[in-house]
Amino acid sequence: MSTHPELIVMLTHNDLTVENAREVFESCKNSKAHYWGFKEEPLPLEQMKELYHLMKGCGKTTFLEVVAYTEEECLAGARMAAECEVDVLLGTLYFDSINELCKKHGMKYMPFVGTITGRPSVLEGTLEEMVAQANEALEKGVYGFDLLGYRYTGDAAALNKAFVEAVDAPVCLAGSVNSYQRLDEVKDAAPWAFTIGGAFFEGKFGGSFCEQVDKVCDYMAQ
Repeated sequence: MSTHPELIVMLTHNDLTVENAREVFESCKNSKAHYWGFKEEPLPLEQMKELYHLMKGCGKTTFLEVVAYTEEECLAGARMAAECEVDVLLGTLYFDSINELCKKHGMKYMPFVGTITGRPSVLEGTLEEMVAQANEALEKGVYGFDLLGYRYTGDAAALNKAFVEAVDAPVCLAGSVNSYQRLDEVKDAAPWAFTIGGAFFEGKFGGSFCEQVDKVCDYMAQ
């Protein structure tokens, strides 16, 4: 197992999958990143399935992050993940129905914690509430959690570190990791993984999309 947080490259911007996601992946498939994913909107399902098939053919571990809050919408996203045969479902608020679907299809389930609204998402709530939610879900067999730390209305760096320390499960820090300062904070929090999407499309780490991916991989391995 890796001794540093793993980068999950998200082919997304403003919480939506980019239209040229396949082209971006094709150009970066030989980069140092092993974890790749995108969101449940707006690509047609057939295009999603083709892209995930391509990713798996390149030896990547695949993720679908579903930004939805009602059981009906969350379940629809989870069914898409199952059809695409992704490895890990990120996001959705926790529901027993989604947990059962993930178990049935052999997907690892990492739901959101906290009170989340909007798209791009905003995270509210206390650490104690989030840890209680997480422990309840762990008892039901989820794999880990998708923490929207840098979308938090409070002290994001403190929340990230405290949540990772308090919860005995893999944690993915998702959303708005867009600077080397935040990469340092991610290192300090020591989650299992973290996502970057929009920051790569905005060139926040300098260079082409692929150059930025490799820069972040190298930086986290230092």
